[in-house]
Amino acid sequence: MGYVDGFMLAVPTANKAAYLAVSQRAAEVFADCGATGYCECWGDEVPKGKVTDMHRAVQCGEDETVVFSWITWPSKAARDAGMAQAMKDPRLSESDMPFDGKRVIFGGFEPLFTL
Repeated sequence: MGYVDGFMLAVPTANKAAYLAVSQRAAEVFADCGATGYCECWGDEVPKGKVTDMHRAVQCGEDETVVFSWITWPSKAARDAGMAQAMKDPRLSESDMPFDGKRVIFGGFEPLFTL
């Protein structure tokens, strides 16, 4: 059933175009390293909760937008090898990240089911 890396971060709203350019380059890198899919989602309806929410999770400021993203891989082994390869790729290391990387939340997930 594959493997999924998930990410959530806050991007300054004014940097949307720069973020899109960086994420499109990253998608190419991950595809070249074996990823089967890559999705970037710009927050449109992200409600603020009473106890917790996505804004608080990434310390999103008033001038920022929550971004939710994922990469799919054929297996965890493919992800481990592909991610190691991607982290060495100069197309990623040369990127000027238009967000605060310290507030990125990420994790690897084994899918329970897909529809």
